[in-house]
Amino acid sequence: MNPRERRAARHQPPNPEAGTAPRPRRRKAPITVEQVVDTALGVIATEGYEALTMRRLAGALDTGPASLYAHVVNKADLDELLIGRLFAELALPEPDPAAWREQLRDVCAGMRDQYLRYPGISRATLAAAPTDVEILRVGEGLLAILLTGGVAPQAAAWAVDALLLYVAAYCLELSIARQRAAHEDTAWVVDRDELLRRVTALPAAAFPHTTRLAAELTTGEGHDRFDFTLSLMIDGLASRQDGP
Repeated sequence: MNPRERRAARHQPPNPEAGTAPRPRRRKAPITVEQVVDTALGVIATEGYEALTMRRLAGALDTGPASLYAHVVNKADLDELLIGRLFAELALPEPDPAAWREQLRDVCAGMRDQYLRYPGISRATLAAAPTDVEILRVGEGLLAILLTGGVAPQAAAWAVDALLLYVAAYCLELSIARQRAAHEDTAWVVDRDELLRRVTALPAAAFPHTTRLAAELTTGEGHDRFDFTLSLMIDGLASRQDGP
C-alpha cells in the first residue's frame, strides 16, 4: 500500500473483518503513525510550529525523511494528523436547544486551549480541506449544536467555517505575540502600557476617538477579547434562526 492509499484508508470507517487478514512482517522497532504524531507535537510544544519540518521531525525520530513518507504523504497530511489528534481530545455535548450558545462557546474554548498548548499549530488548519475523521467529528458536533439551536441550515454551515477560522486565527496571533514577547528587544510590541502611552500621545485633533478611548482600546485580560468576539458571532447567529 503506497502512502496515498494509506492516508485514504485512515479516513475510512473501521472494518471489523480487517483484523482477520494476515499482517506483513515488520521491522523489529518500526516507526508508527502514532509515534510520528507524538514526536511532531513534542517538537511544536518546545520549539513552535514553524520549527516543524519533515527533516526536523526525521531527526527527532532518529531516522531519514524517506522513512516518514512511508507513513505520511507530505507536510499537509502530517498537519491533518496533528489537528486530528488535538480534536480527538475534545468532548462534544449532547445538543440542547436551551443551552446551544453556551455549548458553542465551550467547544470553541476547548479548541482554543488545545491549540495554545502547541504554539502556532493552528496555522495548520488554515486553507485546509479536512478529511480526518476527528476533525469532521467536531464539525458535525458544531453543526448539530447550531441546528438544534434553530439556526437555519445555510447559516449553520457557514457559521462552522467562521467559528473554526476565528479560533484558529486568534490562537495563531496569540502565539506570535507570545513569541515576540519572549525576546527582550521586541517585548514592547505587546506591552499594554507602552501601547497605551503611544495611543494617548497621538494628536487629539487628528485622532479624537482613538485618544478618548485609549483605555478601552488597550484593555482586556486573558481571553476577554476572545469571549467578546465569540459572543458577537453567536449572538448574530440567533438572528439567522429558522422561523416557527
